[in-house]
Amino acid sequence: MKSLVSHEGLHCANCGTPLAGEYCHECGQSMHSVLKPMHHMAEETVETVLHIDSRILHTLPPLFLKPGFLTLEYFAGRRVRYIAPFRLMFVLCLLSFFVLHLATSEAISHSVEQRQQHVLLDRGTDFAQADSADEVRELLDQKVNALNAVQTIGSDVMATQATQAKLRLRAAASQRLVELHAPPLPASSATAPAIDRNAASTPMQPVHVAWLPDFANQRLNAVREHINDNWHAYRHGDPVSREAAKERMINGVFGKLPGAMLVLVPVFALLLKLFYVFKRRLYMEHVIVALHSQAFLFLWLLLCTLLAMFASWLEPHALWTTSPLNWLERLLVLWAPIYLLLMQKRIYRQGWPMTLLKYWCIGWCYFWLLGFVLLFAFVLGLAH
Repeated sequence: MKSLVSHEGLHCANCGTPLAGEYCHECGQSMHSVLKPMHHMAEETVETVLHIDSRILHTLPPLFLKPGFLTLEYFAGRRVRYIAPFRLMFVLCLLSFFVLHLATSEAISHSVEQRQQHVLLDRGTDFAQADSADEVRELLDQKVNALNAVQTIGSDVMATQATQAKLRLRAAASQRLVELHAPPLPASSATAPAIDRNAASTPMQPVHVAWLPDFANQRLNAVREHINDNWHAYRHGDPVSREAAKERMINGVFGKLPGAMLVLVPVFALLLKLFYVFKRRLYMEHVIVALHSQAFLFLWLLLCTLLAMFASWLEPHALWTTSPLNWLERLLVLWAPIYLLLMQKRIYRQGWPMTLLKYWCIGWCYFWLLGFVLLFAFVLGLAH
């Protein structure tokens, strides 16, 4: 009655229905305006963030330490304290792949820097192993191609060092040619491009699928071209170009992985439905199981990646931490299959022999599904 009195005479701004509370019982719109002073918006933002933080504290520890707990809580109707399954899985998916991408890119960048330094410091001592003038020239071409790649992707300082290295290598190659009683190299600019002995001989023939529309055929051929270019650079390019092609392809793979993993959830849920068809559970219940399983795996992957990054950073400063961190990594690796087995046992409540049999069968099928998804992401990454 108090609510009726306090809102007497007020009408919904959206549909004009008389209000009996703070929300319209016809369209659901709130009576409060969204145009508020900044301090009110700041208060609501802080309240929302604190509420999400409290749900994180109630969600992540049991997700990682209590197999099946969140799923059973969700089935029992106790859901307000926890983050929704899809949101939880999606955020952990993005976060884990983001951190894994950072770790992979850091490792590749370190490898590229080492390769660049090795190329820049090359004195041409291996020219002495060449037995003919053709071998000397071919080896020089390979070294100059690598230096050209450093000039392209490196800094200005590296470009200057690459020019000096080319002059140094040409002098060493000419000296070896004189030793082999062959004419020395002609005077030439150090910036002249080397002969690309590994260039593609013939262009690719376009593919045309009769039942596909023109735009689909064009897209298919563009993807095929990109895959061919990236793979050719990785297989036949100079060392620095191979590293750059590898980094480009890895960036493409990580860009496609989150979307590909989302497709895996309903397929995994269908797999659970088939193996537990006599449990008479709804398909959506299996979807919740799949979402929580995937969320755990992404959280597990995130922790493994962070632990590996922390161990590699700490090792030069405190060598004694290597052994305990290695043991912790092994325990994390073992925890994933144990967790999924206990989760399956607690949710579906079957005996251990049947649970172990279904766990092995589901794991075998999931392994091939995951392999197909990763292969699909890899192919799309090649076309990046």
